Amino acid sequence: MGASGIGKLPRWLVAFTAVCLFLMHLPVLVLIVFSFNASKFAVTWTGFTLAWYRRLLERDDILHALQASLIVGITATAIAVTLGTLIALALARHRFRGRTIYEGMMYVPIVTPEIVTGISLLVLFVFLRMPLGLATIIIAHVAFCVPFVVVVVVARLAGMDENLEEAAMTLGADEVTTFFRVTLPLLWPGILSAALLSFILSFDDFVITSLVAGSGSSTLPLVIYSMVRRNIEPSINAISALIVVATSVLLYVSDRMSRRNEPSHA
Repeated sequence: MGASGIGKLPRWLVAFTAVCLFLMHLPVLVLIVFSFNASKFAVTWTGFTLAWYRRLLERDDILHALQASLIVGITATAIAVTLGTLIALALARHRFRGRTIYEGMMYVPIVTPEIVTGISLLVLFVFLRMPLGLATIIIAHVAFCVPFVVVVVVARLAGMDENLEEAAMTLGADEVTTFFRVTLPLLWPGILSAALLSFILSFDDFVITSLVAGSGSSTLPLVIYSMVRRNIEPSINAISALIVVATSVLLYVSDRMSRRNEPSHA
């Protein structure tokens, strides 16, 4: 269907889609609104305030958990993007025995339930007698982020013109020079998009992290969960609203980067 066909969608279908999207996001909108509620009880609106956002800066447990989440997210993203990009290049640019099996194995962690992945990683760490902490969290996050990086980068590689790389090598550039001067600049939007996606997945993960985290290595989602179990206060709404907004911005940037310089098709 061309662009002209998309523009002729029935109004009822557009309205139905808008209503569905609104209902899907309604709980999040309510959470954000009540994060500015002056009352300590989320069911009653008593006025506008920023006190609960200021309170977040006074809680050492939240600040330490945020620091741990950033350390884990940045480290896991850097490792996952490096490994995932190399794997994607191998799968997209080379033909070798068992390539189809390797491609299929890349999708297994994506479709595997998080609880299964978390338990399997926990068993592995116990078997290797690795103490649980930030290191095991980073390893676990790398394990489930790499496949997403591979999928994004392979999709980017599929839209690239291999003739540019071949022309560079024909003109005298070796494989390393071609990679850094031709392949990497063309691939960079896809790599950045994969990095943003990996960071979001790592930063927001709860299930796997809860299974492989040790004492004193709680990330932000774990601290938020413990706060909800003890008592529900509006500061939880505030930190949740910040996470939602930050995640939405990163997803938007990731989507824009993945679409940047996409080849046009007739």
